[in-house]
Amino acid sequence: MATAIQAVFFDLDGTLLDTAPDLAYCLNQSLQRHGRPSLSFEQIRPHVSHGTHALLRAGFGLGPEDPGFAELRDQLLAIYQANLSRHSRLFAGMDDLLQQLEQRDIAWGIVTNKPAFLTDPLAAELGLDRRCRCIISGDTLPQAKPHPAPILHACALAGAPAEACLYVGDAERDIQAGRAAGVRTLAASWGYLGENDRIQDWQADAIIDSPLEILDWLD
Repeated sequence: MATAIQAVFFDLDGTLLDTAPDLAYCLNQSLQRHGRPSLSFEQIRPHVSHGTHALLRAGFGLGPEDPGFAELRDQLLAIYQANLSRHSRLFAGMDDLLQQLEQRDIAWGIVTNKPAFLTDPLAAELGLDRRCRCIISGDTLPQAKPHPAPILHACALAGAPAEACLYVGDAERDIQAGRAAGVRTLAASWGYLGENDRIQDWQADAIIDSPLEILDWLD
């Protein structure tokens, strides 16, 4: 008989929160400062889950190995730090899900690769820090996803064995990390998937199309 779920953990960008509007705004602000044309939201959205490196490659065609990349990254991060929650919100149905978890006394938390200096104030501005059991950022530990250590750390903080935990994410590294940690995994199809993302090949326990489908996995 399968172990009942005692804790549910979420990736942040593209799974728990729709942060793409604010990140798109910030990238376009940076592009405009450098005399470049803005990109459409549809062009930017698929890159959001992959962090500033992916955003700058999409906007400027530059990677970490290129001259000027570090300065652009610092500028983008500064703009974003000042605009963390202009439009970022929980995805539709997510607050209902979180309320259900809280009513059932099932712990929930965040495991993201976003650095803590961005994750913590964003969670605080949206009131999530007062509700969740733990927040594991990309620099909380020496390792980040797809390494399993952040998810295992979240399990420990929630006081639940890995086999009684569930991890939900919208990127392949999320599912890789969850599988390596021994938790059950769900791939969120509402996330920031690019045209080359083959979600059906990630080997998640299931692909879900809305947050409330997670309720089916609690028993």
